[in-house]
Amino acid sequence: MGNSTLLFFCSLLSLLGVVCQFDIHCYHQMDSSGGRDEKPIVKGYEKTELPVLTQPGLGVATTTVTTITQTGGDWTTGLFDVCGDTSTFLMGAFLPCCLDLSLAHQYGECLCLPLLPGSTFAMRVGIRERFKIRGSVCEDWTAVCCCYPLALCQMIREMKKRLKTQIYTVSTMLDSS
Repeated sequence: MGNSTLLFFCSLLSLLGVVCQFDIHCYHQMDSSGGRDEKPIVKGYEKTELPVLTQPGLGVATTTVTTITQTGGDWTTGLFDVCGDTSTFLMGAFLPCCLDLSLAHQYGECLCLPLLPGSTFAMRVGIRERFKIRGSVCEDWTAVCCCYPLALCQMIREMKKRLKTQIYTVSTMLDSS
């Protein structure tokens, strides 16, 4: 069997999912004048298969987790809609620095972030971009600079509402035949 035939069979077997590894040793026959014959003699080959990755059993359980998060649109509450969440409003009115720390934590940032100048503005722009909320950088700057406690309250309310995700878990059991 020639090299091209072995390569053809290896290609054919790999298409069928069998991995082959050929150890080809070529021996050339000498012709009567002492020169090499052009046709090699191929001896032996070795076949290696892939290891078994799953053991047969009663069945395979699969679990699919789907998470739905609301994105897009406008802010879910207005800047002055403070009556819906009184604890956030009171915290923003009397301890806005603590509310800023809570916002940084909910946003997934370091708790030292509110100590940096402009960090609340950056988080507001980030929240708007993350949840695809309509608006502009100019509107964000105006809200944070002119109505800092109200902007903080709005951002906290937004994070609470948008991070409420709906998680659906579907489990299936496949029987082995």
